[in-house]
Amino acid sequence: MSESVKLTNQQWLTAPETRSVLAAIVGRDGKARFVGGCVRNALLGVAVADVDIATPLLPDEVMRRLEAAGIRSIGTGLDHGTVTAVTNKRAFEITTLRRDVATDGRRATVAYTDNWAEDASRRDFTMNALYADAEGVVYDPVGGLVDLKAGRVRFIGDAATRIKEDYLRILRLFRIHAWYGKGDIDAVALHACAAARDHIKSLSGERIQKEMLRLLEAENPMAVLRAMAASTILSEALPGDLNFDRLQRLCDVDINNFFEADAILRLAALVTSDERAAAIATRWRLSNDDRDRLRVLASSTVKIVSYMSVPELQRALYRQGQRRIRDLVRLRWAEDTKPSNAVQWRAELAIVDSWTRPVFPLTGRDVMGAGVPEGPLVGRVMNEVEEWWIDSNFTDDPFSIAERLKAVAQGLA
Repeated sequence: MSESVKLTNQQWLTAPETRSVLAAIVGRDGKARFVGGCVRNALLGVAVADVDIATPLLPDEVMRRLEAAGIRSIGTGLDHGTVTAVTNKRAFEITTLRRDVATDGRRATVAYTDNWAEDASRRDFTMNALYADAEGVVYDPVGGLVDLKAGRVRFIGDAATRIKEDYLRILRLFRIHAWYGKGDIDAVALHACAAARDHIKSLSGERIQKEMLRLLEAENPMAVLRAMAASTILSEALPGDLNFDRLQRLCDVDINNFFEADAILRLAALVTSDERAAAIATRWRLSNDDRDRLRVLASSTVKIVSYMSVPELQRALYRQGQRRIRDLVRLRWAEDTKPSNAVQWRAELAIVDSWTRPVFPLTGRDVMGAGVPEGPLVGRVMNEVEEWWIDSNFTDDPFSIAERLKAVAQGLA
């Protein structure tokens, strides 16, 4: 235990939802501690998203106590001792202390324990095996505090053993380092990961996707990605030629302009063809929306340049949609090697973000009123008039629109 270290000024720690869940578990004779990312992030002064709790109580007892306190409980991972408590729309994962009985590189068979040190020893990295009690006092059974301060992502115990237990830890090393590491990646950890890289192919696409997209969301993942490439680990998770220069510029643009990191956009900056994008989407089992977005960005021929006129940009927005053009502006900005064009790119993004799609002023009834018989010809006339309307910068002059409709209707009759 490290009694000299204590979490302070943490809203999640003192929130009514947190205190009610903790009180329900502890009761008169129970024990519970916060664990993992919430403790790590609190110590670093980083925002805490998920609050995980560890306890010696068995899952059935945890659920019983929660329900007795009027808190909803869900057996989200009972095979591994995990119960989710939900109160006031906030979820808390509560896991019984465990030790590994058997592992095969993808999943583990566990046994419950009441030993906090045993629970800590089965975790991946020292900075993720930090615990804190209800008062915020930090417990450090494996030396995580020193590593956290140094920005050293170090495996607990023997690195090769930890990796063999779950090969996803290869990717987790790089993801965690991208977010919390300083300087070079721990040499022992890197060597062990490189030695086991062939096992990445045994991982499910969903697990690879989660780690890699989270890595790409780090402020600047370039050093980590280059280390992965140099150790030939990256090609196991992200095969094919990659455009590191374009991604580097995109990251620089994000950092310099305080843009939120977008993992799919950054992935699109990395891949070099629609074929590669399709292969990655399939291997990672991306959602339909992410797959389509990635492939469009990898193959789009829409002309977006820093010197576009406002009407040109608005026409592109109308035809392609706001999200796609925003993506393409940021991607083309990343391809621009002239820093002096940044002002123009920022101006274009401002136009994109403030744009409201105009409403085409004609309906099918208007077209038929111009003498076009009901049927497919109505759609053809509308499409042609709409193209003229877009090219005329979305004119709102009723006379001009009526005259164009008349001319198109007569021409196609």
